[in-house]
Amino acid sequence: MLIAVVAAVIGAVTTIAFDSYMYGKLDDQLRGIAVRADPPRGLPGLGGLERMDQPLEFLGGGGQPFGTVGAVVADSGEVTESRRTVENTTGGQRRDSSVPLTEAQNDKLAAVARDGKVHSVELPGLGGYRAVSVSTEAGLDVLVGIPSGEVEDALSTLIVVEVCVAGAGLIAAGIAGTVLVGVALRPLRRVAATATRVSELPLHSGEVALHERVPDAEADPRTEVGQVGGALNRMLDHVHSALHARQESETRVRQFVADASHELRTPLASIRGYAELTRRGGEPVGTDTRHALGRIEAEAIRMTGLVEDLLLLARLDAGRPLSQESTDLSPLVVDAVSDARAAGQDHKWLLELPVEPATVRGDGARLHQVLVNLLGNARTHTPPGTTVTARVRCGDIPGAGPTVVLEVEDDGPGIPPQLLPHVFERFARGDASRSRHAGSTGLGLAIVQAVVDAHGGTVGVRSGPGRTVVGVRLPADLPALAALAPAYDSQTRHRHITQL
Repeated sequence: MLIAVVAAVIGAVTTIAFDSYMYGKLDDQLRGIAVRADPPRGLPGLGGLERMDQPLEFLGGGGQPFGTVGAVVADSGEVTESRRTVENTTGGQRRDSSVPLTEAQNDKLAAVARDGKVHSVELPGLGGYRAVSVSTEAGLDVLVGIPSGEVEDALSTLIVVEVCVAGAGLIAAGIAGTVLVGVALRPLRRVAATATRVSELPLHSGEVALHERVPDAEADPRTEVGQVGGALNRMLDHVHSALHARQESETRVRQFVADASHELRTPLASIRGYAELTRRGGEPVGTDTRHALGRIEAEAIRMTGLVEDLLLLARLDAGRPLSQESTDLSPLVVDAVSDARAAGQDHKWLLELPVEPATVRGDGARLHQVLVNLLGNARTHTPPGTTVTARVRCGDIPGAGPTVVLEVEDDGPGIPPQLLPHVFERFARGDASRSRHAGSTGLGLAIVQAVVDAHGGTVGVRSGPGRTVVGVRLPADLPALAALAPAYDSQTRHRHITQL
């Protein structure tokens, strides 16, 4: 753009200067011709030439370009006589002759101001002219004009040449600038590529190997790009140190939780055993003592569940691999809903199962635990009479491929909006309307998310008054689906809802 602006300024200045120069020369030539319309008597150098009685006789004297026009204008403003020189070749000789102007051309000449100044006028059929008026000693006003077509053609040619040269210069400058800028920014692109690779690393969790660095050639502090590369390397070193410290801290905490959970399992089992043995012993025990032992046993059971949940989360956080086998979710859902119905007979339980197999590849025991946690969460956080629906369906998500969707829906009061963004966090608890009467560890949905993540799936929740849906999406096991599909009877290929 800068080159284009400079070229436009240079072209405009050149065109204006050339226009002024050419029209100046043309006007000088016009005034030289106009003097001959009223030559003085006995003018030196003219050989004692006498005054011409006819004011337009000068058009036949030669010395002016072809197309020169002359016109006599009366005081009323009308043209009384007009002539135009033309080229005439007769007998092999070239001579000047003149022809009268048309009425339309005379009208244009009559409109020219008779003030002795040069004016531009457009004559119909003849083009542009420069004209000037001359007052003779006989009291006549004579208009003299010469064509300006050659000057206009020269100006047009100059403009075309300037546009072509400027265009070629812009193209050449664009190509050269693109090459030069591309070469100059090549190190910066390598720095950007390094930053892009770092941005794609999973830095939010787990052990991070941050070994990406800007090459030394692009980290030279003597250049601007090198300074950027060096600053990026220093930042990456700092981030690597921070991530390493975070990883070590998380590892220590995770190891502590795993060790503490493992060590607590034995004493908790001993407390439960001795409490149950004492409560069921043959020795007489008072009512208060028996109640206290029952409470000790119940709290030991609750603490054992908490310890087991913490140990499972610690193992999942440590990235321990789960067993991978083809598992059909439909039988798991049937078993889990049957157990939930037995524990919550004051709820209404529904099943929605697909007629086709819903097979995923994963750990059947952990997936069953996901179902148990979701159904138990719906049972304990909703009032009696609530309808809980366990739904399994197969789908195909663009970009994710075939998936199996597991949903647990209830028509209870819903999750409070302030709690909804935190339901999958550890030790998250609801308000009184969705609290457990028997107490809650707050780890159920956290375990669900950890297990689903370990299987490469996703989990989400949608909640509002009268409808809460927790959905789990898992990648489908395509080879297993292809193998199991023929085993389904075609007569049972319809969607059904089974009420337990």
